[in-house]
Amino acid sequence: MKTELLAPAGNLEKAKIALLYGADAVYVGGVSFSLRARASNFTVPLLKELVEFAHKLNKKVYVTTNIVFHDEDAVGLDEYLIELDKMKVDAIICSSFLIIERAKQITNLEIHLSTQFSVTNHALADYFYDEGIKRVVLARELSINEIREVAKHTKTDLEIFIHGGMCVSYSGRCTLSNYMVTRDANRGGCAHSCRWLYNLYHNDDLISDNYDFQMSSKDLEITEYIPKLLDIGVSSLKIEGRMKSIHYIATVVLAYRMLIDDYYNNKLKDLNYYKNEIKKAENRLTSIGFLAGNTSINEQLYNYRSESPTKEFIGIVLAYLPEKKLALIEQRNYFEINDSIEVVSPNKTFNYTKVNTLLDEDMNEISVARHPLQRLYINVEFFVKPYDLIRRVK
Repeated sequence: MKTELLAPAGNLEKAKIALLYGADAVYVGGVSFSLRARASNFTVPLLKELVEFAHKLNKKVYVTTNIVFHDEDAVGLDEYLIELDKMKVDAIICSSFLIIERAKQITNLEIHLSTQFSVTNHALADYFYDEGIKRVVLARELSINEIREVAKHTKTDLEIFIHGGMCVSYSGRCTLSNYMVTRDANRGGCAHSCRWLYNLYHNDDLISDNYDFQMSSKDLEITEYIPKLLDIGVSSLKIEGRMKSIHYIATVVLAYRMLIDDYYNNKLKDLNYYKNEIKKAENRLTSIGFLAGNTSINEQLYNYRSESPTKEFIGIVLAYLPEKKLALIEQRNYFEINDSIEVVSPNKTFNYTKVNTLLDEDMNEISVARHPLQRLYINVEFFVKPYDLIRRVK
């Protein structure tokens, strides 16, 4: 069986984009019981709509229920699990024995164990397999050799993180956010305190300069390890980023989709090709995390702000008028007449053209698109479809 590509989604639009651009499955959080509850708007009706959309494409939806439960957090849990079971969610991702046991007792839901549980060995993975867990998401602190050993000896399916944010604490067990702003990182409220800027002292002597110290990890990006993970036969390769934009989701998913498919088809390109595609959306420094073993200073951010937001993503196609060769788009970033653009499609095609015609929704000519979410018409000589993305070419 081919390894699955699993993508994140913070809302319905992002989930659809992820599936259309090549994800085999998406993982989402509801408004409760999720570690990214603040980033999600998935009510039960929206989850139903997503499941129906995914299943029509023969793809899957996993729902995160991975908070650390306190007594008050369990209110409504049984009803929620039953709803997920009724709508035929493909699996739930959890880290608490409470939800594992309740799901086994009152539903037929497939259960995946969250990376929050920090499984780092095959004996523990097999324990959960015997407890009815179909898949274990391994801790992100494992090397490629350790992953290979676990895979060789375990009975359970394995899921590995391959891209996205890395928590500076072991498997995400951080309490900085709790202490600083009373937002519980393990109950869906992380404030990303590790990415803030701090003064650093040694024996009461200030050794940093103008709040320039931070303790964050670089984001994960392991394109060079994908062939090895495919050879190992892990069940799923997981991208992190439910709070990311649709451009980020589409670009990163498509890049990994191409890499995986090219490898299976013996058509693998130079890895820099896939890395460069990812860079069109990535705005933080990246590293290979723990894949080569224990991390070094090269995997950390101490006094360097890495964010450099890109503005290349300028719109998403809503419709196409073939008789007029005009695409109706929803604008996302500034662009203007004579800009060169790239149209990216879910079918892995990249087409290029130039903005020679720019009209507002009433067909009035304009020269500059400066209002995000405005609907505009631009000339496109080739056929485009809804959900195609448009990027400005520098």
